[in-house]
Amino acid sequence: MSGRRNVFEPFKVALNGIIFTFKTQRHMRFHLYVVFVVILLGLFVGLGLREMLVLLFTISLVVVAEMFNSAIEAVVDLVSPNYNPMAKFAKDISAGAVLITTIIALVVGAMLILGENRWEMLKIHLSSEAPVIGPPLRIIIGAFLCLIATIIGKGLGKRGQILQGGLVSGHAALGFFFATCAVMLTTNALAAGLAVLLAAIIAQSRYDATFHAIVELSIDAPVGVIIGLMMFTMFSK
Repeated sequence: MSGRRNVFEPFKVALNGIIFTFKTQRHMRFHLYVVFVVILLGLFVGLGLREMLVLLFTISLVVVAEMFNSAIEAVVDLVSPNYNPMAKFAKDISAGAVLITTIIALVVGAMLILGENRWEMLKIHLSSEAPVIGPPLRIIIGAFLCLIATIIGKGLGKRGQILQGGLVSGHAALGFFFATCAVMLTTNALAAGLAVLLAAIIAQSRYDATFHAIVELSIDAPVGVIIGLMMFTMFSK
């Protein structure tokens, strides 16, 4: 059991670092909101798999640069609490790195979304019955959006960590997301019902373990369901 904890501990610590940055850094909150919206926009305009991967990689560089900027600022303030021209220089350089990655991300996003023949392709996609992106990739993207929503929810709340407590339960949100995917993809009523039941059991287990209150858990189901419905209804053409 201790070995298992050791395996997951670095992952838990890293995600807690993301949440702490979200809670304390206004720009980080803005970047995560933008990531959420850009992914949905990419699905709406019918970006292909390679284009979505390029877009995700580019905007992830902005988030990573912002986290490095926050870490550098914290270290500089710790080492040099009083004003120092070199400390200011270090902060300005890290802020400049964020600016460069942001500009690059904006240019890449604009080229992908407003690129050559993009709007003509969008008209075709919207009038077509076949999904632009297959179900497996939609499930992966939806799970990623659930993770972002969980980070945002826990960052907005006053308590909780990534794997325990907080405004949004990642376990329950993912459970209801996968249950919604199962309902949308299967014609078997029994399989769909079992998927929903499993999601409810996950939510119940988080309540029984006193990790989440009823009010917090009441947010999880809509988060997972809404993201699941967006993946398979709003962006299915």
